[in-house]
Amino acid sequence: MKRTLIAGLLALAFSIPGYSYANLPNDIEANQWNLKDLYMDRAAWDKDAKHLETQLTQLEKCSGHLGSNAKQFKECLDLTNDILKRYARLANYAAQYRDQDTGNNAGQDIAQSAEILGSKVESASSFLRPELLTLGQKKIDAFLARDKSLAGYAFYLHDILRGSKHTLDKKGEELVATFGMATNAASAVYATLSNADMPWPKLKLSNGEEVVIDQSAYTKYRASGNRADRKLVFDAFWGKWKEFERSYGVTFYEQLKKDSAYAKVRNYPDSLTSALDGNDLPRAVYDTLVSQTQANLPTLHRYFQLRAKMLGVSDLRYYDIYPALVTGNYHYPIEDGVKLMLASVKPLGEDYVAAMTKATTERWMDVYPRPHKRSGAYMSGTAYDVHPYLLLNYNDDYESVSTLGHEWGHAMHSYLANKNQSFLNSDYPTFTAEIASTTNEVFLLDHMLKIAKTDDERLLYLGSALENLRGTFFRQAMFADFEREVHARVDKGESLTGEGLSKIYGDILKRYHGDKEGVMKIDDTYAVEWAYIPHFYNRFYVFQYATSIAAGSMFADEILKGEPGARDKYLNILKAGASAYPYDLVKNAGVDLASPAPYQAVFKRMNTIMDQIEAILAKRK
Repeated sequence: MKRTLIAGLLALAFSIPGYSYANLPNDIEANQWNLKDLYMDRAAWDKDAKHLETQLTQLEKCSGHLGSNAKQFKECLDLTNDILKRYARLANYAAQYRDQDTGNNAGQDIAQSAEILGSKVESASSFLRPELLTLGQKKIDAFLARDKSLAGYAFYLHDILRGSKHTLDKKGEELVATFGMATNAASAVYATLSNADMPWPKLKLSNGEEVVIDQSAYTKYRASGNRADRKLVFDAFWGKWKEFERSYGVTFYEQLKKDSAYAKVRNYPDSLTSALDGNDLPRAVYDTLVSQTQANLPTLHRYFQLRAKMLGVSDLRYYDIYPALVTGNYHYPIEDGVKLMLASVKPLGEDYVAAMTKATTERWMDVYPRPHKRSGAYMSGTAYDVHPYLLLNYNDDYESVSTLGHEWGHAMHSYLANKNQSFLNSDYPTFTAEIASTTNEVFLLDHMLKIAKTDDERLLYLGSALENLRGTFFRQAMFADFEREVHARVDKGESLTGEGLSKIYGDILKRYHGDKEGVMKIDDTYAVEWAYIPHFYNRFYVFQYATSIAAGSMFADEILKGEPGARDKYLNILKAGASAYPYDLVKNAGVDLASPAPYQAVFKRMNTIMDQIEAILAKRK
């Protein structure tokens, strides 16, 4: 997951498998990120925050005078650029200081301080859009022609002018910015309840071990080889969420109402159109993804049937999704994981590999889980003058190696974008962000299959690839299907309760997993899963995982085949950052995500992997 600027402070990440704290390596400090690259301490952070507030006062002088002359225009844009760049650095430090120990009140304090600061930035800069729109295309073009040093702002200015009918006047923008402080309650309550305050259940496993099934433990024990334990874990975990179904329903409904209200305020017909317009994404991308996925559910069902066969179960249930298809004594310490990752990206060229090799030695990562450390994994790359940071919860398994490659794909994207673009043109959107990460996962699989020594190893990697396609493509498309449905209902003025949300989600969940076809049975209690998904508090975010793996698979396939120009076309997307609209960047590189072709390529790839697995299994009969 890649986190972006102001929204990134509150962004939420997927959980990945947990880790036994007792088994942490002795050199854990060497595997923690070095936040001193950002600020030496809180005092240095406070000093820079005060400097930012001084800049915000200076920015006020630009209001009403932005278009006085080309010199004033340039000075105001330069000041805005520096303010946003400074805030990005402050926000990165605050969020990461908090995430390394969520039980530390100092971390909560600095994160809240950064959020308040972010609201001030939005409020102080709220005059920019309406005033730039008042200046108009003709006058702005004249300034650009007169002062060539303004060229770096051309796309930024064009994008603002494009959104003219959705931008309010100065007073309206100030009001929207002011209310920003009061409209994040839903995501804040979700994060606090789900990560800190939930009274997690305790249970005894078949081996006598007593465990508290929190989020980290759930992701670990749901993959247990003992089926009775898996059911026990599922029932306990989702049963606890079910107890809070009403509360989470209220929280999520407030989020949906907020998204709907902002869409109406900005003159959009619905929440989805509003969300897509920020990056000028065609509605056809979203709708084609969902429709193609729905039409190709038999491919997903084939995977589930293959999974049932390999697990040796005749009545596949939802708690059978996560166990590894192949078990064995496979361990990948972080040093080995890094070596495998570096070897896998050689198709991207010597310069890419050299830059990544150097970066992996400079403490950009916080590697291992610890008590109170934030769960999941993410990369934050908006500290423009410093370097990207990666949060991991590395567990020495192959899934951890895959996550490592995924997040470093993001990190190298940020590294290349920051190196080749100005700050305002560097913070690329999610639509292209996940292409970089998923492409690196494809390279990793290709490398692992080449070096595998046994069929069991090949089955491990192929099975992991199948699960990645299920989780990153089909599951995210299912989430997109659900989001489109619930947002549409609230846009129409309908109310939604926790029970109602579970009914909607449960129907979609069962359809995707072949309940009617007898492929998999899902208990009704598990339909509360919607309440667990943090990404739903970042509207229409998750669909981009699915579109990205579709595009990334096509790019990786072309590069691995050695097609002329394929590598350069791909790397140019990474280097472009946010200097063009993401759909156009990808389409110009040869992949149209508003057409069925990329999604059909995903289904073909998934079926090819299953063919390989079945061929190995056939040899064993």
